[in-house]
Amino acid sequence: MRPSGKGPFPSPQESTPRASGSPARRPLASPAPAQPKAGGSQADGGEWCVLVVEDEPLARTSIRATLSKEGFRVVEAESGEEALGLFDAAAPHVVILDIGLPGLDGFEVCQKIRAKRVDTGILMLTARTDPEDKITGLTLGADDYLVKPFNPGELIARIRAVLRRSVLMNQAEEPLAFGDLCLDFQAQQALKKGVDVNLSPREFLLLAILLRHPGQVMTRDQLGKEVWGANHHGNARALDVFVCKLREKIEDDPTNPQVIRTVRGAGYVCG
Repeated sequence: MRPSGKGPFPSPQESTPRASGSPARRPLASPAPAQPKAGGSQADGGEWCVLVVEDEPLARTSIRATLSKEGFRVVEAESGEEALGLFDAAAPHVVILDIGLPGLDGFEVCQKIRAKRVDTGILMLTARTDPEDKITGLTLGADDYLVKPFNPGELIARIRAVLRRSVLMNQAEEPLAFGDLCLDFQAQQALKKGVDVNLSPREFLLLAILLRHPGQVMTRDQLGKEVWGANHHGNARALDVFVCKLREKIEDDPTNPQVIRTVRGAGYVCG
């Protein structure tokens, strides 16, 4: 456990969290695609639920106060084990997950949560600046990554970006096909010759973006913005790792890719 007394924000403001009722979670997908509203409410009137997993009491309280002020319903856990126990019952839309947890660390919790659900947003927090941590978290299925200390406004902006991408992933769409590949958006599955290739949510989204633009060269910057949002800076290596993993799952010969080809000095292209 890290030394206590240091919160996640540069200058945390004293705030009293509002009482938060706990209506049942409403599904992300709806006949009319929802978009995150300015506050913490869904377009259909339900509350967005955020599970905060942080072992430092001060940091947890500061994050809760910030989220509650914006209208989010907040559920808290101080360990990875507690978070996994709460996850099914709370059914959060977003999990704010500290990496340096006692017992199960954030990476293990991220992997277990992602195995349970593909549509839950995961925002990882850390006091460490090692880029390898960022790559590891994103590769395991995290949607975004935030280094402490951070501005409360940036935290809210990142959460809304994660929610927007989660909503888009759940919108009904006709299946996309390319050769023997088929993307089923309703089931959130990528099928190769009818067999599920078991993509992570970000791998699924990346493949969907490329299949929607066959023959169009997309730069790493474009793909980074589509997959991780405007705060994708520094994720180029993580994107390359994703592409390599994706090729291993969808290509007949990953060393000679035919679905996702590299355009040297430019980016990637489908076909």
